[in-house]
Amino acid sequence: MLNASLLKLPEASHQHRHEYHQLVIGVRGHAELCVDGHGALLDTWSACLVPTDVRHDYRGDQQNHVLVINLDPYMPALGSPDHADYDGLSALFERPRTMALDNRLQGLVQFCAGEFDRCPDNEALRRHLSAGILHCLVDRVVDEAPAITSSRTGLSPETIRRYVMENLHRKITVQDMANVACLSVSRFHEIFRTLTGVSPHQFLLQIRLDQAIQLLGGTQLSVSEISYRTGFSSQSALTNAMRKHRGTVPSNLRPGLRANHLLSRHSTG
Repeated sequence: MLNASLLKLPEASHQHRHEYHQLVIGVRGHAELCVDGHGALLDTWSACLVPTDVRHDYRGDQQNHVLVINLDPYMPALGSPDHADYDGLSALFERPRTMALDNRLQGLVQFCAGEFDRCPDNEALRRHLSAGILHCLVDRVVDEAPAITSSRTGLSPETIRRYVMENLHRKITVQDMANVACLSVSRFHEIFRTLTGVSPHQFLLQIRLDQAIQLLGGTQLSVSEISYRTGFSSQSALTNAMRKHRGTVPSNLRPGLRANHLLSRHSTG
């Protein structure tokens, strides 16, 4: 059995257990899990691995959405290709753990979540995309992926990301991020790019755009207010960055505006 869904966790705490492995990945907002006594805070850059038959508590904030992937390695028939694949994926679930997502994996998760939302009834699509996420995670666990979480210098991209999120509304320079890591700007830039595959400036811009997109789709805040909250100097700066790096503009991400636009087209057609 391999299935996946995009869910909103309840705001009140719930507890259960199940006879299959489960991967819970933050897609929007924040969620909390407590697995076998170990607490985990999930946001858009983290995932929690829940082994089979382990009791766990879970809840989320008002805007949370999580991608949940269930894996039972014993369901496919012995000797089938699926059985061998699923058995290999079960190495992820040797123990409960929380994993930080690197830039590439976070982008994959956000893409998959968008496809799940776009095609909620396409079970084959969900199964194949979720298998891809699991295989990417296995590769990172097998390789021990020290670059995902920290380096010998103690630099942690997750720490930098938290600093950015806490100060998202204001101007943040590479010097500011280097100060958090207690490194010179040149050394910070070199190590950070090695760890994440992107420059500090690209990392910062991606976080700003990700948060702006979430606010555009999930709130009624004006584009001007969203620009301020996500650290863009103006509404036009946000629009230009979104057009250049995401191939769209803020108005395309407002559900109400899209609906009104469609209505006006039909009424004039």
